[in-house]
Amino acid sequence: MEFETRAIHVGQEPDPATGALTTPIYQTSTYAQEAVGVHKGYDYARVANPTRTALQECIASLESSTHGHAFSSGLGAATTLMHLIAPGDHVVAVNDVYGGIYRMFTQVYEPKGYRFTFLSPEEISSSLADHLDGTRIVWLESPTNPWLNLVDIRAAADAAHDAGALVVVDNTFATPYLQRPIELGADLVLHSTTKYLGGHSDVVGGFVATNDDALSERLAFLQKSLGAVPGPFDCWLVLRGVKTLAVRMLRHCDNAAAIAAVLERHARVERVLYPGLPGHPGHAIAARQMRNFGGMVSFLVGTEEEATAVVGRTRVWKLAESLGGVESLIELPARMTHASTAEASFAVPGNMIRLSVGIEAAEDLIDDLEIALAL
Repeated sequence: MEFETRAIHVGQEPDPATGALTTPIYQTSTYAQEAVGVHKGYDYARVANPTRTALQECIASLESSTHGHAFSSGLGAATTLMHLIAPGDHVVAVNDVYGGIYRMFTQVYEPKGYRFTFLSPEEISSSLADHLDGTRIVWLESPTNPWLNLVDIRAAADAAHDAGALVVVDNTFATPYLQRPIELGADLVLHSTTKYLGGHSDVVGGFVATNDDALSERLAFLQKSLGAVPGPFDCWLVLRGVKTLAVRMLRHCDNAAAIAAVLERHARVERVLYPGLPGHPGHAIAARQMRNFGGMVSFLVGTEEEATAVVGRTRVWKLAESLGGVESLIELPARMTHASTAEASFAVPGNMIRLSVGIEAAEDLIDDLEIALAL
């Protein structure tokens, strides 16, 4: 079946008890057992829940993976992945990562003895092998947040595997509709399902997909043992959102491309960061490993003061953290989502504005930005 069909049907057969077409919300904490240790695959809801099973099967299929594990948040999923390794182990990560991941690595795990090396996307694509001595995990984003840089996932995976390292790819920005990292050699794919997969800014969740049976078995153990699991209603909301992912991503991409083109010509804009622009340094990689170029756009204006004024003047665009919803959001990464990188050598500049382009009429979004830019 094609992607759009699987998004609607995989894991979502009509309920056998009632014929309900939509997957029920199994709002229960425990399950009656036929005898001690004899049950229908469910004994306690932290371990498994039918609504969660449906979600896990569906997103796993969309990511071209055999196993999927849902979590209570993207960071909950990331925390669980970090339990695959131990203090003293080495992680190589792209330096342009989500600020919450950078904070977790440097302020939670580094003090416990975990070792981290942060490399630019260019270094990862060209010379990753030079930095992999003793590395257990290579942690990637592509496109990255918020610079929208691209990493050659296949090349990075080949280098990492030659050194015996696992490859984690945060695929939140691209979604499985635009990019499937497992097909490019990744071992583990991470999502904040809060974003595009949920798609309506009404749920927080995370997800990990893998084709590795042993990794999946370990993740299932960690999932039940650490307890960062989503409730059935959260799973139902994400499952509902996934059904329309394909059609939403088409509109996100079209709107983002139109807005990037307008911003590139605007006198007050110094630089536009969007992989769909032919002049973007990662355009060729994006064209090779993505179906389209995504719904995220970043751009730089003259000063931090100008950037602050712009984000405070929009009306259709809402000033808020997060991304990937049907509504358009605008933010200052340096002071919001990426404030934790302020002391890093690769800190996000104060004059950068990040856009999560929604599915409203492109004309309204462009008009609102042009008014805000007319300082």
